[in-house]
Amino acid sequence: MKLLFVGTHNGGGGTESHFVTLAKAMLAAGHDVAAVIRPDTPIHSGLEGFGVKLYFGIFRNAFDPRGIFAVWRACSEFRPDWIIGSFSKEYWPLAIISKLRGAKLALFKHMDYPLRPATHYFIPRLAHRFIVISNFMRDNFIARGIDPARVQILYNPLDLDYFKPDPELRKTSRKNFGYTDEDIVVGFIGAMHPDKGMLPLCDAINQALEKMPNLKAIWVGDGIAVEELNTKIKTSGFAPRHIWHTWSKDVRPYYAAIDMLAVPTIGRETFGRVSIEAQASGLPVLCSDNGGLPETFLPEATGKLVPAGDVAAWRDAILEIAGNVSLRKRFQENGRSWVEESFSSSVIAKQFTSLLELSR
Repeated sequence: MKLLFVGTHNGGGGTESHFVTLAKAMLAAGHDVAAVIRPDTPIHSGLEGFGVKLYFGIFRNAFDPRGIFAVWRACSEFRPDWIIGSFSKEYWPLAIISKLRGAKLALFKHMDYPLRPATHYFIPRLAHRFIVISNFMRDNFIARGIDPARVQILYNPLDLDYFKPDPELRKTSRKNFGYTDEDIVVGFIGAMHPDKGMLPLCDAINQALEKMPNLKAIWVGDGIAVEELNTKIKTSGFAPRHIWHTWSKDVRPYYAAIDMLAVPTIGRETFGRVSIEAQASGLPVLCSDNGGLPETFLPEATGKLVPAGDVAAWRDAILEIAGNVSLRKRFQENGRSWVEESFSSSVIAKQFTSLLELSR
């Protein structure tokens, strides 16, 4: 198949990572892949040099002629069988262009926010595939009135050559952060927003630090809650056992340094990409019983499911994993295998191919 991915967003979050990984996976699976992207963005750097034919354009909004012209030109030269979009501001122009050019249309929805009324009604009907990234999201869109037959699921793909256990990187990272072999480190990696639950997590970690002298914590990310988090850390009495780092494009050194990852979201979590990244890197995970997070791991096999915002429960779960070497090793071994079977880019590419080939 000839697949034209369209994504001119300039961010570097989970949607962009999904876009890049899926495009490269479909290329590796033997499809012809092109992409309309915005220059000098994380998507651009993620695709450049990998064999994806690149066209440049910008959709600042649905009416931006620069984006429309770029997609039209790509369709004229590349002649795709499918146009694939991931960003809501591009839904309408892609729907119109796909009709005019005779290409099929697949649209991804990554965030669990209601669409505008006209978009909610027409876009799932105009798209040949309307795809969400978890059963949690699918159930919500069906509850909002979208025909179940029009909502498909495709999980986030993960590049397992990029995220993997790396003993040498672990040795280097722990040395750089000042950790000893006896230290047990719990980490948080993500947006520093109150909805992500890092504030009650900090309370839980501080209670656990009081009970376990060799327990440490590392925080990686930026956002509006950084100041409040740092205040909690400074006034906890355990500040020397916490480390905070701003967001990094390459989070692998942080995964390598820690012994477990906490994903404590208390807001709406559609999936939880960091959970599968951590398991692929050989880490146990602790995840809130929230949204799509339970779909990213196997409770009591690759990690623990913990009630969202329950400080005492999070403290106890952290202490249980930190204090049990055999449990950590079992979670580590199971986690990598689970991700390989469920989220590897090759597995998701096969599922996406099958999804596109379904007759409708």
